[in-house]
Amino acid sequence: MLQSQLSNGEPNHNGSYPPPQEYPNGSGSLDIQQELNRLEELILYGLRIPLTGRTLIDEERLLEQLDFIRLSLPSVFQEAAMVMEQKQEVLLEAEEYGQQIVDAAQAKRAQILAESDIIRQAEREAEQLRQQVQQECEAMMQETLTEVDLKRRACQQELEEMRKTAIAQAQEIENGADEYADSVLENIERDLEDMLRIITNGRQQLRQDTMSQRSPKRK
Repeated sequence: MLQSQLSNGEPNHNGSYPPPQEYPNGSGSLDIQQELNRLEELILYGLRIPLTGRTLIDEERLLEQLDFIRLSLPSVFQEAAMVMEQKQEVLLEAEEYGQQIVDAAQAKRAQILAESDIIRQAEREAEQLRQQVQQECEAMMQETLTEVDLKRRACQQELEEMRKTAIAQAQEIENGADEYADSVLENIERDLEDMLRIITNGRQQLRQDTMSQRSPKRK
């Protein structure tokens, strides 16, 4: 059973339920688990009929929730449904085409059966037509499945390329940051060396001045 303990899934004081979450201007993402929980709550919290074990459900709210879930499904599901519909249409067309050929073959066979000397020939032709129809149907089905698989692989390849590009860009940014930090530290190091050299020279000069002041002057 779906989880039914949601923050806003309990019925209101008047026995109604909060409306499904709406996203302004179609933005945001759908939490399908939460919406299915809402759908379950419409059933679980309906008005129970005593002694019957049955529950009265608000049909309008139930349909609204179903429409909301249906309209909020990701576009990829709709694309997959379109592909399946196209596949079904192709199969139906193939089946109709095959049935037309079979009907034509049967009509031709009935005509040929009128002449006993070509019965075997008619049976061979009917079998050939049947095999041809079967092969054409299988070929159309395989072509549809191949097209679906190619689209799936193309999407996977595109996602992989996007991932690699993002990783490469992040690496370039990281390398650039390291080089910049190293350059800054190098400049600081040079400045410190210059300052240390100045300090050392100053101290040496100070020592020399002190020593010259302490030494007795010669007459």
